[in-house]
Amino acid sequence: MSLEIKHDEDDNKFYTIVDGSEAYLRYIMDDYNTMEIIQTYVPNELRDRGIAGKIVRKCLSFAEEKKLRIIPTCSYTAAFIKRHKEFENLLA
Repeated sequence: MSLEIKHDEDDNKFYTIVDGSEAYLRYIMDDYNTMEIIQTYVPNELRDRGIAGKIVRKCLSFAEEKKLRIIPTCSYTAAFIKRHKEFENLLA
């Protein structure tokens, strides 16, 4: 499944729309170099399609590109980073 994941910097979220429903990741910028990921949400009807993982990967790739540090308050994101060791270097 190919998804168009958008970044809304004004609303501090990465999101996609699938079948009319929004799945998203929300974050807080603690300072200019640290992004706290606070929530990942996928509606029930969209679960088990890998959508959350694609959104988290997009966010972490953005953080890597911008040289940001990550605080994964969101349990899904913390588990994702544990499974994908290539992103551990982003942890604050």
